[in-house]
Amino acid sequence: MLSPDFSRARQRCLLEIMSQRRLDAVVVGSTRHVYYLSAHRPFWLHHAAFILFADGRSRLICANSPATNVAADQIETYEATWDGTQRQEQPELVASHLSILAHNGHGRRIGVDASPVTAELLVRIGSRLKFIGVEEDLWQLRRRKDPDELALMKTAVACTKSMYERARQIIEPAVPETRVFAELHAAAVEVAGEPLSDLLGNDYAVAVPGGPPRGDRLARAGELYILDLGPAYRGYFSDNCRAIAVDRKPTDAQLKTWEAIAGVFPLIERRARPGVRCNDLYAEADAHLREKLGRGLTHHLGHGVGLQPHEYPHLNPKWDDTLQQGEIFTVEPGVYGPELAGGIRLENQYLVTADGVENLTPFPLELA
Repeated sequence: MLSPDFSRARQRCLLEIMSQRRLDAVVVGSTRHVYYLSAHRPFWLHHAAFILFADGRSRLICANSPATNVAADQIETYEATWDGTQRQEQPELVASHLSILAHNGHGRRIGVDASPVTAELLVRIGSRLKFIGVEEDLWQLRRRKDPDELALMKTAVACTKSMYERARQIIEPAVPETRVFAELHAAAVEVAGEPLSDLLGNDYAVAVPGGPPRGDRLARAGELYILDLGPAYRGYFSDNCRAIAVDRKPTDAQLKTWEAIAGVFPLIERRARPGVRCNDLYAEADAHLREKLGRGLTHHLGHGVGLQPHEYPHLNPKWDDTLQQGEIFTVEPGVYGPELAGGIRLENQYLVTADGVENLTPFPLELA
């Protein structure tokens, strides 16, 4: 799990934001934000909340019994379960513990995230306090990964390495998509040593740009299998992609396209570093593909990864983000079409270092 010491450090970063925005307290009810700031990861059917006051004091509200090894000065509990039944009114119960914010001495300006718990809080005491959204502040704070976060993400990435190794062993003509999915899930769980913490994403379909496994679909010779893998370990995601020729005999058109797509990665690795605009990376990759293939990118070049599969930064012209040291992002150029029997997408994950990037996914890219 996350480290209480690093969660305390993240609280100090949030305190700086609170000072800048003149906030007397911040309340988060999203389980991801609670986990990030307190090191307490709620059970997936339970709600929780975390309060950070401007003087640095903190309070955690969690389900059933006090959490241990967490970064909170005070811990309160509520009954989330009655005789084995999960209570549906949990957000209301958690919010009832937050009414202290309306008492004298706790200020008037309260930052909140977007969650069922904070929505209930606004219903309860919204007229007595001024609530300010801090969702964007939290997203930006989460960009730079601390060592405890990076360790969890590296385990998730290790799951994908094992999954690709298993895929290259079993993918052949007539293999069912559901069998590939099931065996790759088993490979990930074996590396994790426990159940994955979220649905096993992303793409497990053959001869199409992507999608979940189809129950009646068998792989055929000549087709390409796009495996875009996104297992999550203790709340943190990986996301990387490889394409595999079903019969290990890629066509000339497939090889030409693969070579162009694989050529994007050296370009990004030379250019990417703190302060570089993501739109510039997108433009360079797009120009490279147009030069080599006569057509450019048809979707984003990549995105950040962390507590959610898509985070900042966005390598996407709809945004204008700039790389920051310590964040993790993907690069996933893809080209699709019937002449490719589906298409080819390759994806690496990169950690932004002080003077460049580190490839966290140095696995084979080859089609065969």
